[in-house]
Amino acid sequence: MAIVGEATWLTKPKPTAGPLDAIVRPTVLAPCSSDTHVLHGGSGPKEDLILGHEAIGIIDSVGKEVKNFKKGDKVVVPCVTPDWLAPGVQNSKSFSHDTRVMGSFKFLGSKDGTMAEFFHVNHADANLAKLPDDVSEEAALMTTDMMSTGFHAAELADVSYGDSILVIGIGPVGLMAVAASALRGAGRIIAVGTRPICVAVAKDYGATDIISYKEGDIAEQVMKLTNGRGVDKTIIAGGGADSLSTAILATREMGIIASVNFYDINDKLSIPTLAWGLGMSHKDIRCGFCPGGGERIRRMLELISNGRIDPTKLITHKFYGFDQIPAAFDLMDKKSPDLIKPIVYIDKTPNKV
Repeated sequence: MAIVGEATWLTKPKPTAGPLDAIVRPTVLAPCSSDTHVLHGGSGPKEDLILGHEAIGIIDSVGKEVKNFKKGDKVVVPCVTPDWLAPGVQNSKSFSHDTRVMGSFKFLGSKDGTMAEFFHVNHADANLAKLPDDVSEEAALMTTDMMSTGFHAAELADVSYGDSILVIGIGPVGLMAVAASALRGAGRIIAVGTRPICVAVAKDYGATDIISYKEGDIAEQVMKLTNGRGVDKTIIAGGGADSLSTAILATREMGIIASVNFYDINDKLSIPTLAWGLGMSHKDIRCGFCPGGGERIRRMLELISNGRIDPTKLITHKFYGFDQIPAAFDLMDKKSPDLIKPIVYIDKTPNKV
């Protein structure tokens, strides 16, 4: 699937693997809001680009220097695949920025993505993870971006025992941030959202309170819930340009605001200076893109294998067949009220799942 102002099919030559690389055939994949964001120009102009960055697949071929994977292996492909030889990785905490900002996000950024018959993965030994026998394809698919990004939000916020947490936006990433905050020992977790299905899953993952922007100012509602104290940590996992100012208003002094929100290229963010203590409040503002590589995904898979989390609760819609990718993509773009995350089985039929 390609972007040329609108999503359509595109024919390109089959990719080839370099010495350290792999070619993967997808077996199950998922469209993401980041794909639709790119479609609408939110990350700048792009043309003739194959979309997609969330996939489970089978290795079709590997380069001659690849040691840990072979043709036929079923693998989990992270959305972030760094160039592990780049100086940026050697100086990075999250391995997201190898040659430039978000340079490790090669799918959508600098190369064709996963919504194809075959796609290329650089540095296969470092960027792929084998699918464990006790983890389903569906669960593993959620680790590639949604789980990894949501968990990174909790890492950025340094969520700790007893913390009060605000999560702005409870789409799939925000829901994973709720789950990660609970796993890290948060006390009160306040989630901001309106769609009933997302609210239900947020509660299931550990949200203690739900507030809606439709019922008044978010920060004022948070202050009322916390008796004027504010929360210790705020995670921004969705929302528009005003989400940063809302987070600052809702977070107490010495708190942390952590954003994994994918803002639009035209957004202008503002800081309410009084709520920021005129610059003296020690309210940290942190942002970041999820770490890359196979080891990151292996750790996510360990959490699933050992029953710590079930990310399949994010999956609300299932499609079958390569030709159903546009339908799933369109659903993700329009975000119907009953949607959290759609997936597309390439090889399976409804009767075989």
